[in-house]
Amino acid sequence: MELAVLTFVAVFLVAATGVLLLVNRLDLRARLSNIGLARPESPEGTLQSILQETAPRSIDKVMDPFQRVLPRSDEEVSIARKRMILAGYRKDAHVNLFYATKVVVPVLVLVLVTVTRAYEYGPFFVYALGGALGFLIPDFWVGHLIDKRQDDIRLALPEALDLMVICVEAGLGLDQALIRVADELILSQPVLAEELLMVNLEQRAGRPRAEAWKNLAARTDVDSVRALVAMLLQADQFGTSIAKSLRVHADSMRTQRRQKAEEQAAKTTIKLLFPVVFFIFPSLFVVVLGPSWITITEMFKKGFGGG
Repeated sequence: MELAVLTFVAVFLVAATGVLLLVNRLDLRARLSNIGLARPESPEGTLQSILQETAPRSIDKVMDPFQRVLPRSDEEVSIARKRMILAGYRKDAHVNLFYATKVVVPVLVLVLVTVTRAYEYGPFFVYALGGALGFLIPDFWVGHLIDKRQDDIRLALPEALDLMVICVEAGLGLDQALIRVADELILSQPVLAEELLMVNLEQRAGRPRAEAWKNLAARTDVDSVRALVAMLLQADQFGTSIAKSLRVHADSMRTQRRQKAEEQAAKTTIKLLFPVVFFIFPSLFVVVLGPSWITITEMFKKGFGGG
């Protein structure tokens, strides 16, 4: 049983890694080229890179028959598209690829169950569990991508706010400061820079500033971004100073970040309880009591032998 489980996990990880590398191949190549080249003077190239297709067309052609298998309503497609946008994938092809994986992955899991002969432990239960697990794996993976992307945005936002405060106090307007900050963060914080450039792109396409900022909050679904958007909208509505509002918000975010770090540090003692009890204490018992136990055992053997 252990060998079958290890074989299944190894094959699945290899297959998942291969699919992930194929999907992100163009994105990785673009990032490597950006690192090797000089920083562009204008964000035009960056805006075009945001809109380019990241999924290879060959994968779309292969996965297209599979994504038509599952029945889906407009509401389900809308929810799936929203989750893919939160994960950073905005194309319709990404939604089709998601539905295709919900068909391909269960089939692969069932094939692995058959190859590893894991069904011998209970065919109905093993096949049902494998099919259900394979069907849910794409949802879990998208949820993992969403959490990772939100964490990246949450960690990069204080730095972006500090740069935005500097740009606004130097005389730039809010839109120009947005472009400048995104251009500075395109290499160190590409996720947040992409979202900021998307805001500028929506404004250039004709959308009002308030709507573009609200779309940013909806795309990221991060509490700190929602607070930033609300602050900017209130400052724009009531005519208060953008620079002062940004500085106050940056200070509050820095305070929240410090409090979050203190909270995580306070939780460390509780989190260390289980590793200490299950791993460190047994080792200490072996080191401290081991020699004494050996001596006592030898003494009892001599005593009983002498008796």
